[in-house]
Amino acid sequence: MNTAQQDLRSLVDKWLAPTAATPAHVTRFGRLDSNHRRYVCVEASHPAGMLAIFFFRHDDGWCVFPPCTDAPAMGGRIKH
Repeated sequence: MNTAQQDLRSLVDKWLAPTAATPAHVTRFGRLDSNHRRYVCVEASHPAGMLAIFFFRHDDGWCVFPPCTDAPAMGGRIKH
């Protein structure tokens, strides 16, 4: 994600382009099981039908891609 803070409203405007005639609605929200990060599902009606997009909270703002999960890692010390 870019370094600029991304707020949820600007991303909804960018991806769904809601208007007074076709407003966007939050339909689901919660936290991911893997890393407890927040997610929000927003839906809007379009000529082709209903469009739903999941947005995921990252350290630097919201994004349409889920955050990477931290992989297990091993560490150790070398004894001399």
